[in-house]
Amino acid sequence: MQKYLRFIAKSSIVFVLISILWVIVYKWINVTYTPLMAIRKIQNSKNHTIKHQWTPLSDISNTLQLAVICSEDQHFIKHRGFDTKAINKAVSDYKSGKRLRGASTISQQTAKNVFLWPQRSWIRKGLEVYFTFLIETFWSKERILEIYLNSIEMGDGIYGAQAAAHFWFFTSAKNLTKQEAAGIAAILPDPRKLLPNTNTGYVQKRKVWILNQMRNYGTLNFEKK
Repeated sequence: MQKYLRFIAKSSIVFVLISILWVIVYKWINVTYTPLMAIRKIQNSKNHTIKHQWTPLSDISNTLQLAVICSEDQHFIKHRGFDTKAINKAVSDYKSGKRLRGASTISQQTAKNVFLWPQRSWIRKGLEVYFTFLIETFWSKERILEIYLNSIEMGDGIYGAQAAAHFWFFTSAKNLTKQEAAGIAAILPDPRKLLPNTNTGYVQKRKVWILNQMRNYGTLNFEKK
């Protein structure tokens, strides 16, 4: 029994050290491949093409940065990885009979996309909390958003802002218009099925809502944190 306990203790220490080193390395080294890309490749056969081009945050339009924040996590600048208000509201809505909805922040989504896998489980959720704490500790908000916008799925086989801008709108991430940025942000709940360049149905309603939120939000300022 003591051998097993020692093994578990040593393994836990090794995991913590490796995970911290992994996170620290990504503070400076760009993320060019993620577990999600590998999983999608396996799921969709060898012919599955991955479109991805790393782009620094300075070359991603402020419009897209703001659209994604307004769409996914409006308290991103202020919180430390977890939006307690959103979590409490989701729990309250669920208890009142409404459909259970996600309350994951951009930090949590980044932790999941870069270090973990998409399927839901208590183990993955626990690791997501752990890696979220690490990236909020070692990375700046700008770095978290930069990696998020370069790793997030934005279409079937399309990852990151630059690939999405090229594929959907034949432009660069830096030159996206407000409408285009809102369109990309609108499909994030289901990026493999929704189309950002459509003006009908669910996506159009999401685009209108996101554009309104962008106007209300004002200027994106990382110094608020």
